Formats: sequence, C-alpha cells, structure tokens
Amino acid sequence: MIKRLAVAAVGMTLVQPVMAADPIGKIGVAEKLHTSSGVQYPTFKGPVAVIDGRTLWFGWLGGGVRLRLAGIDACELPQWALDPKWVDRAKQLAPSPVPCGPLAKAWLKRTVGNRSTICSVVGYGADGVAQGRCVVRGRDIAEEMLRVGWARVAETGSNSRYAALQSHAMASRYGMWATYVLDMNEWRRKAVYKTLSRHPPADFNLLAERETEISPPFADARSKPKRTDR
Repeated sequence: MIKRLAVAAVGMTLVQPVMAADPIGKIGVAEKLHTSSGVQYPTFKGPVAVIDGRTLWFGWLGGGVRLRLAGIDACELPQWALDPKWVDRAKQLAPSPVPCGPLAKAWLKRTVGNRSTICSVVGYGADGVAQGRCVVRGRDIAEEMLRVGWARVAETGSNSRYAALQSHAMASRYGMWATYVLDMNEWRRKAVYKTLSRHPPADFNLLAERETEISPPFADARSKPKRTDR
C-alpha cells in the first residue's frame, strides 16, 4: 500500500482550492450550532481541501476555517519514516525513506474526495485551531485514518473504538506501523528544519536519538535472533 500511494502523495503537498462551506455567503460561517458540555460549537458542512493528514479546510484559500480531526494525530508533511527492511547495509548507508506525512495526506484526500463533509467542532487547540468529529458518507474520517494505519490515537483511553482500530492496524503493520516512525509530538519538538525540502537523514538522526517508541518494528528488531542462517 505504501508503494501505491507514494507517487500520488508527491502531487498532494499543495492545498487545492474548493468551494465555500455551507451556507453560501460569508465564508467560514457555521451551518448551525450544537451544544457540548454546555458550550455551543459550530458544525460545518461542505467540500473541503486537505491540508495534511489530520487537517481540513472549509472555504476558499483567502478566507475560511481550518479544522483538525479530533482524537487523532498524523505525521507532519515534512516528516519522514524509515523502512525497516534494511538488508544490504554495506551498499545502503541508511534504511529507505518513507514519506509518512504526504502518504497520510494522500489517504485523507482519498477518503474525503470531493464529497460533502460534515464536521462538528468539539473544542479548540492551544493554537486556536478548531478540532472536530468529521464524517463523509456517514463514515467517521478519523476512524478511517486509524483503520489504515496513517494516524494514531492522540490521547490514550479517550475513545475505545479508536484504540481498537489502532491496535488492529498496528498488529497488521498497516501504514506507518510498518515503518520506523518518530512520535509526532517529539518530532514537532525536536525538528529544526520543517519545510517540504527536509531530507530523510534529518529524521534518521532524530530516530537514532528517540525518547519514545511508538511503532512495532522497533520491538521487532530487538526480538530478532542473533543468527538468521538456521
């Protein structure tokens, strides 16, 4: 699946302009309000642009609403993962890079397409960006990202359904769970050069100095027998 998406992901690093979210009129105005824990939050409906593997945009690029999928996290666009199938170390100095961020974005774009998306805001992040539960054709978008392994649960224990989907994806080595990938929050904290021209060796270095391990291949590597010839 990684190889099939790699080519498509290259062309998806730029946000595509879309029509304004409903209602037609002032861009960014919510379709309606809903109440959660005594607080009224907006609900948006309409086509969206995909910014990255966890972020959508309602409206025109000149004005609109940015919204993150609540409860999940995904690789940032410049973030690289590494393929654990590093066989010939004499000829290959480092594992093959996997464009984790673009692949996550590609799958989110594939999920929403040009279909109308409904997002109910459930709160706001520390940076003021809206966070919401989003559905397209009746499907929870965050669940789909977790199911295919291109997102992880943001908060442990916050959603049992999300946790179960993540556990299955990890056990099956879907998406990023088939790679060496750095925890996204650790990557955001440590990465210095965060542009789309970031090179894979930078993330190889961060992985070598990792504080936490989130992907199964790390444990797989430690459990390998010392001899493989018998």
